[in-house]
Amino acid sequence: MNVKKALVPALALMMATPALAERGSDGDLRVLYWQAASVLNPYLSTGAKDVDPASMILEPLALVADDGSLIPVLAAEIPTIENGGIAEDFASVTWRLKPGLTWSDGTPVTAADVAFTAQYCMAPDFGCAVLAEFDGIETVEAVDDLTVRIRYAAPKYPPLQAFVGGRTPILQKAQFESCLGSAGASCTDQNFGPIGTGPFRVTGFEPGNVATYEANPEYRDPAKPAFARVTIKGGGDAMAAARAVLETGEFDFAWNLQLAPDVVAPMEAAGKGKLVGSFGSMVERIELNQTDPSPALGAERSTLAHPHPFLTDPAVRRALSMAIDRPILAELAYGPAGKPTCTIVPVPETFNSGRDECLTQDIAGARALLDQAGWLPGADGIREKDGVRLHLVFQTTVNPVRQDVQSLVKQWWSEIGVETDLKTIDGTVFFGGDAGNPDSRARFLADAQMFTDAFYLPDPASFLDEFVCNRVPDQGNQWQGNNSVRFCDPAFDAMMAQLNQTGLPRDRQRIAKDMTDMLTADGHVVLPLIHRGMISAHANSLAGVTPNGWEGSLWNIADWSRAE
Repeated sequence: MNVKKALVPALALMMATPALAERGSDGDLRVLYWQAASVLNPYLSTGAKDVDPASMILEPLALVADDGSLIPVLAAEIPTIENGGIAEDFASVTWRLKPGLTWSDGTPVTAADVAFTAQYCMAPDFGCAVLAEFDGIETVEAVDDLTVRIRYAAPKYPPLQAFVGGRTPILQKAQFESCLGSAGASCTDQNFGPIGTGPFRVTGFEPGNVATYEANPEYRDPAKPAFARVTIKGGGDAMAAARAVLETGEFDFAWNLQLAPDVVAPMEAAGKGKLVGSFGSMVERIELNQTDPSPALGAERSTLAHPHPFLTDPAVRRALSMAIDRPILAELAYGPAGKPTCTIVPVPETFNSGRDECLTQDIAGARALLDQAGWLPGADGIREKDGVRLHLVFQTTVNPVRQDVQSLVKQWWSEIGVETDLKTIDGTVFFGGDAGNPDSRARFLADAQMFTDAFYLPDPASFLDEFVCNRVPDQGNQWQGNNSVRFCDPAFDAMMAQLNQTGLPRDRQRIAKDMTDMLTADGHVVLPLIHRGMISAHANSLAGVTPNGWEGSLWNIADWSRAE
């Protein structure tokens, strides 16, 4: 062997790789999330504004890499059939923890914490925001201190779901064991200051305003994190956040810059920072409420007891979709950060049904469809039938791009005889998980609402499961269900059950495509608009920021540092 030749690559790597800094040596990191966090427990909220700040503290067994592969985090390895982690009948999964893990309070992490976390989410009367990720689980057992076994009631496809990704992290049993069931939402100290295994620990939290952190002295990598302290400031808007990084340099990182391309380009040209982004599964969509949100119904507003007076008509829903010019929305409002789409499952490509009829606007066709269905223009041009007018309230978050989209959609809907009132809600409120919040996405006290949703595993099964009947938010589950559109069809539920029993990839893809089209291209209950990239900005002095379409923007914050 030529030792000299063998050493050359190793020496080159050493010279190209900067020396590791000591933990905390890079001082303060300043982050802007203009939709402020309301809780630091992902089991109470699936909004990125909450999940991302929580991910700095709480970690799952594994994360999803940008290419869709899995990365072990607290797990020693990813379970497979080959290593015995996945049972050959797909009815159980065995995870093994890395040895020597500790919580930020110095106590050991054990399999009992993993088993407890499943018990916590699956507890009756809790309303776990990510309950779909635990679907089909029969038991979660701590075999020993480092081994946990998940048993399913039937073969599970895909078997790796719970504890994969930042939305289902491990909680410390000692801290949360008094928070089971209906007590969960009221455990303020725990939900605002969880003890975790991540690179940082909470030092202060003001819901809707600011979260502060310090480096976790128990973090498993002694050289990380590079930053000693982190402040995540909430509030304001995307415009102000972009300026604070790209123009003034007050902050190091700004999240979710949903801004028109002609607005953000001059900011980047100032030279203080750069835009970064990636395309995952995020799709901006309009939901059409399948239940009646009329205030006259009182506590029964937007419940399955009262079907919507006109959005349950397939002709109306299809006409509303036909009137929208999605390519124009993408061009004017998103630029390179968005692509027009007709599906809510754009990736992986193997699960995309390829239906693209909605990309062609058809105002004349929408009018004819409504005529045929008996919705005829009244004296003021607004269509009506049997005394019911096509008048709807269309809500979304406060955001310049979304307000532009709202205005365009309102105009197009007016052209087919539909009257629209626009409503805007602060993002922190809209995505909030507080059961008493009347303006949240889950309560949906309007006729139509627009937001971006996504799924976080390369197989969309758990995402599609959000649309089954028992996921509808109601008072019984403290308004925590993800099926905010109130879609409930036994045929869809049956297809979901079939998908959960199907292992062959080709068959899974076919079923998932049919289910997606049932919601979108055929059913028009959900109107996909734009396949969005997650666009953020970071200062030129910040290194290590790596976009990931499957995880939150802070997924690898342990690797961030101050550039030389």
